[in-house]
Amino acid sequence: MFSERLLKELNQQIKHEFYSAHFYLAMAAYLVSEDLDGFANFFKVQAEEEKFHAMKFFDFVNEMDGRVILYGIDEPLNEFNSVLDVFQKAYLHEKKVTQMIYNLMDIATEEKDYKTTSFLKWFIDEQVEEEAMMKSIIKKLERIGDNSSALYMLDTELGQRTFTPPTDQTQK
Repeated sequence: MFSERLLKELNQQIKHEFYSAHFYLAMAAYLVSEDLDGFANFFKVQAEEEKFHAMKFFDFVNEMDGRVILYGIDEPLNEFNSVLDVFQKAYLHEKKVTQMIYNLMDIATEEKDYKTTSFLKWFIDEQVEEEAMMKSIIKKLERIGDNSSALYMLDTELGQRTFTPPTDQTQK
């Protein structure tokens, strides 16, 4: 069983993971409106990943006999200035998520909750990947600048992205 403090923070993380999915769908909607379906696909897949993350937390809390409480999510930002702006905001968002995961790890470590620290290690590794991916795309977009041909090539590339949940049982 979790401490009251840790359980509250885990439930907040569930809320935030669902918010992240909502936020990325707002980005996808903006990109569709700009006729950039490949970039939109990237964020639709990102939203699926975030829902998967939320459910990992949901299932973990339930498996540990905790009580999941679902909180309402805020309306995400819906207006952006450019594709680069979208990715910059996504990168900042991922950095915020990383800090939230670190906060959970700090609490679990302080409370010597080893099952939760073990569970959170996957998310720490995941956040390294998430931030690196966003930074990489930002660098590409900065290099592209106003080159519309290069932008559409990257749009096509990102349109190929799919979401496949991990099948390794240690990743459930």
